[in-house]
Amino acid sequence: MADYRAPLEDIRFVLKHVFNVEEFWQGLEGMGDMDIDTADAILEEAAKICEEVLAPLNREADEQGSQWNEGNVTSPEGFKEAYQTFCEGGWNGLGGNPEYDGMGMPKTLVAAVEEMLQGSCIAFGLAPMLTAGASFAINAHASDELKALYLPKMYSGEWAGAMDLTEPHAGTDLGLIRTKAQPQADGSYAITGTKIFITWGEHDMAENIVHLVLAKLPDAPAGSRGISLFLVPKVIPNADGSLGARNGVSCGSIEKKMGIKASATCVMNFDGAQGWLVGEPNKGLMAMFTMMNYERLMVGVQGISVAEASYQSAAEYAKERIQSRSPSGPQMPDKEADSLLVHPDVRRMLMTMRAYNEGGRAFYIYVARWLDTAKYGATEELRKHADNMVALLTPVAKAFMTDVAFDSAVMGQQVYGGHGYIREWGQEQHVRDIRITQIYEGTNGIQAMDLIGRKTLAVDGGLLALLAEEIRAYCASVGDDHSHLAEALLSSLEGLEASTQHILTASKQNPNYPGAIACDYLHYVGYVAYGYMWLQMACAAKQSSSAQAQAKPALAEFFFAYLLPQVATLQQRIESGASSVMGLPMDAF
Repeated sequence: MADYRAPLEDIRFVLKHVFNVEEFWQGLEGMGDMDIDTADAILEEAAKICEEVLAPLNREADEQGSQWNEGNVTSPEGFKEAYQTFCEGGWNGLGGNPEYDGMGMPKTLVAAVEEMLQGSCIAFGLAPMLTAGASFAINAHASDELKALYLPKMYSGEWAGAMDLTEPHAGTDLGLIRTKAQPQADGSYAITGTKIFITWGEHDMAENIVHLVLAKLPDAPAGSRGISLFLVPKVIPNADGSLGARNGVSCGSIEKKMGIKASATCVMNFDGAQGWLVGEPNKGLMAMFTMMNYERLMVGVQGISVAEASYQSAAEYAKERIQSRSPSGPQMPDKEADSLLVHPDVRRMLMTMRAYNEGGRAFYIYVARWLDTAKYGATEELRKHADNMVALLTPVAKAFMTDVAFDSAVMGQQVYGGHGYIREWGQEQHVRDIRITQIYEGTNGIQAMDLIGRKTLAVDGGLLALLAEEIRAYCASVGDDHSHLAEALLSSLEGLEASTQHILTASKQNPNYPGAIACDYLHYVGYVAYGYMWLQMACAAKQSSSAQAQAKPALAEFFFAYLLPQVATLQQRIESGASSVMGLPMDAF
């Protein structure tokens, strides 16, 4: 099993040569001092802690898991110490608001650090990821008093964060939640209810845990319009930030899971716990989605990160494992057999993994650029355009990236053959761990429905038109060396636009149609987006002499020849309608 190595060379290539982030950062408000040398130093230090401190914990932590005992959760051996090391380095506040002791780094850099963190140990990485997301929502929606009290402690890592949405009877349909918030005379609220599937809702790594809880006020409107968001700490802080009394928050149990076993997935009970309103009454879902949208991109990054770890292991194994002879004759005549790398099917799997992983890496940095622009863009018009692009791309980033990342991890396991099914080699853990990324933070089916409903039908295809305009402009600038790739991308884009128009018409005639083809449509957008990334990487390869850059043209040719043609099948399925999906009577299931 290969030791995890942070993909620094490829991250640097994408940041510097594909997206020219130094020039990009200098065009953002408040980012004029940010440069590539600073970014390089941050990436180097992040790689060290991920490779040397976190990655060695991954396997044993999976074996041990978190332990629950009478409401207390003990993290796996080494996690508490690693968390302290991580926080002492300032990593918890990397993207935080500088007004509250955060470092204020751009998302384009933070996302790359996040990939290394999640790739080294995803179960550990969930803790700082959730703290960052909770901090993001507090910074965007909480009162100045709450921000001043909580954010510095969360950025330092002294206090962790968690988000509490799901209830036993209410998953996707949050309008059904029953957790109640009763106003108190001092301006706080008494929170009562039960939440499930709360990642790191209880643990021993930080001295306090700040829960962001969805609940309903007594006079709240029915459904999702009546949801409010509350900040509920495990331990109630005093005005000076010191810890006071234990709050009415407890962990009833932790789940036994398929993967990410080292992380605690908690049942959280709120028994009249003291909480404070975040944002406006009955508008908690909007505030929570500030955090959810942050987390959804990060879940996509998680998928890529674990798939990268799977690729590294599979590639090393394929180089070292000798098995049979090459179809074209012996390639290693001094050995009993050739390495797995001579076999076309093994190469197909490894090439597919790299095409998905490196395409996904470029894509998440591309989406992060739009997030940075939405936050720091120089003009209102530019920020609005960026908001629209983020709206379109977020469900694709979460769902497409994790779907193809899971496929990559399965291929990594397959390269090992029978050894891939054995725990000691590590590949079966990658498959188990990566599977959750398709489920939490809104299942990938929900992401597809978001894309087809709010992001396509509701805007008459207007958001896709923005991406299409950008792709066409870029293709027009491509030189002769890559014109054939540009033509293939434009052809796929035209097919996507035709399918979009078909969807806009057919959805008016059959209410089942959008749901029947939503996942296919999301994948269509994903393949076109990855094609756009691969075209840019192929064109940028000549700017760098690194081995990683020199491999890009061949990988781009593979993506366009072998993977992008799948859009033809997707288009056919989209246009086939909903009749075959809905044709089987309910009593036949």
